[in-house]
Amino acid sequence: MPSAPKTKQVLALLLLNRNNLVSIPAIIEELWDDKPPASAMTTLQTYVFQLRRLLAEAMPDTSPKEILGTTPNGYVLRIPPDALDLHRYERARAAGQRHFTVGNHPAAADCLRTALGAWHGSALADVRTGRRLDSEVARLDESRLTAYGMCLEAELASGGHAAVLSELTGLVSQYPLHEPFHRQLMLALYRSGRRPDALSVFHRLRSTLVDELALEPSRDVQHLHQAILSADPRLDCPGGLAVH
Repeated sequence: MPSAPKTKQVLALLLLNRNNLVSIPAIIEELWDDKPPASAMTTLQTYVFQLRRLLAEAMPDTSPKEILGTTPNGYVLRIPPDALDLHRYERARAAGQRHFTVGNHPAAADCLRTALGAWHGSALADVRTGRRLDSEVARLDESRLTAYGMCLEAELASGGHAAVLSELTGLVSQYPLHEPFHRQLMLALYRSGRRPDALSVFHRLRSTLVDELALEPSRDVQHLHQAILSADPRLDCPGGLAVH
C-alpha cells in the first residue's frame, strides 16, 4: 500500500473500478477537483510509476504494466476479483439477498454475516477522498447498512431475537436516526419479555426525530409500536408480523 496520500487515492479509484478503464479526466477530477495544476498530467504519470514500482515489488513474477495498463484514454488495473474484500462482500451479499427474497432466512443470515465479515472499519477510512471517491464511500456505507439490516431481519425471522439484542443496542446508539435498527430492537426486546424497554426505544426514537428533523416515526415503526401496546400475539411468532 502506498504511503503518499494522492498515490493512495489513485490506487483506491482504480481498485473500485477494477478491470475497467478509468479515464484520465476522471482521475484528475478526483485528485484536484476543478482546479488541476498545469503539471497534472506529469504528476499523474509519477503516481502511476510509483504504483507500478510497488506492484513489481509485491508481484515480481508479473509485469507491472500488465497489471496496471495504460490506454490512450486512461488506466486499467487488472486484478482477479477474489483478490479484493469488496468482491467477496458483494458476492456474499448478493447470495444473502437471494436467500432472503425466497424466505430462506437461516441461509440468508449466514451469507450476510460472511459479507459483513469482509468489512474492517469504514470504507476507505485511511484514504483521502475527492468527489468521485466520496460518492463511492457513500454508496458502500449505505450498502453495508442495508446488508446489516437484512441480516438482522433474517436472524429475527429465524427466532434469534436474544442473540441480536446487544448488537442492536449498540447500533441504535451509533445510528440514532436509523429507524430500521430501532424497529428491530423494539421487536427483539418485546420477544425477550422486555415490553417496557421496547416501548422506551420507540419514545427515544420519536423524541430524537421530532427534535432533530421535525418528523414523526415512519408508519412501520408506529405500526409496531401499536402492536406492542396491544400485545399482538403475532409478535411472538417469528415472521408472524412483518418488521420491514
